[in-house]
Amino acid sequence: MAVDDVDSTLAAMGPRLRAAREHHGATLVGVSCATGISTSTLSRIETGRRKPTLEMLLQLSKEYGLSLDELAGTAPAPAPVPAAEPRATAPLSFGDDKAVLPLTRYVGGLHAHKHILPALEDPPARPRQVSHEGYEWLCVLYGRLWLALGDHDLILTAGDATEFDTRTPHGVANAGIGGPVEYLIMFGPQGERLRLRTPPGAGSPNRQPYAR
Repeated sequence: MAVDDVDSTLAAMGPRLRAAREHHGATLVGVSCATGISTSTLSRIETGRRKPTLEMLLQLSKEYGLSLDELAGTAPAPAPVPAAEPRATAPLSFGDDKAVLPLTRYVGGLHAHKHILPALEDPPARPRQVSHEGYEWLCVLYGRLWLALGDHDLILTAGDATEFDTRTPHGVANAGIGGPVEYLIMFGPQGERLRLRTPPGAGSPNRQPYAR
């Protein structure tokens, strides 16, 4: 594997390690206690500010129950399943619980991924919440998503979008029964936000353009 390929693979592991930890139901503090890796190091690895060493990856793969191939996104594609239970075509998946598809080659700043939560047979419990540095923009593509944000609960449907400081405790779950939910996430690990650029006159004819 070329040096550039190795660097890009290591850089892309941040979102996968974060998703793996959240799927595992663990906090940075809990993983730190289990592996001996400091919380600040774990946070920098998840946000792409530090490349993990092989020793760290071995510890984290053992803690999350994933192979190195799964963390690197090089695991073989899962076998096809019936259309009634669609699965993501993502390179990273977690059984029947969640699938995550990185959409950007993360080298710093904003990055994006697509998440798919599978169909449920029973009503979900309130989502488990986590908090960490950063800022997140979320948009639902399909289905109904339950966003627990601090003390507030929002049910988002296709076309709904929201943004929030990820230092606020937050968690998501499929709010519907019988169908999956798909959503996009744009995440700024150091608080970066999307910049809205609207050309003059591009808005409603009843509204005047404004300068930001």
